[in-house]
Amino acid sequence: MIHLVLGGARSGKSRFAESQVLQCVNGAEADLAKNCFYFATAQALDAEMHERIQHHQSQREIDGIAWQTIECPLELTKALETYSTTNSVILVDCLTLWLTNHLMQSMDDWEQVKTRLLKTLSCVPGEVILVSNEVGCGIVPMGELSRRFVDEAGWLHQDIAAIADKVTLVTAGLPQHLKG
Repeated sequence: MIHLVLGGARSGKSRFAESQVLQCVNGAEADLAKNCFYFATAQALDAEMHERIQHHQSQREIDGIAWQTIECPLELTKALETYSTTNSVILVDCLTLWLTNHLMQSMDDWEQVKTRLLKTLSCVPGEVILVSNEVGCGIVPMGELSRRFVDEAGWLHQDIAAIADKVTLVTAGLPQHLKG
């Protein structure tokens, strides 16, 4: 099952996605305890991002889920292939940071990277909840790099939404179910 959760900055999308993991865990049969993975794509390259990461970590601690955190700022597909099982719930937070990491490194092989992710998502066992920033609702950015980011994020979201079982847009903490 693939669930794409979209929303703007501080919209409540991560909190909503974490609540979906909690539902999966609580809904599991006692003899089929779920393995919960948190795939973190952020990199603490400055003090402000370090604080954001700490905030997210502290929020996860109060959920009562035994998270196994996997840091995958670039190797998201490899992490999915490695850790996904029929008994796993994987929360990826977030796709736009993962895209940014690739954009800042090199976009020469981006289409191959994206295609590999989409193929993996199509056949991965278990449950995968993908969090991403909806960035296409604002003004068109002035810079070439910013416009490329918005374009690539939009196309990535469309491609994942096409194969996802569920798509939810979170605004002001309120989920709007778009698919599934």
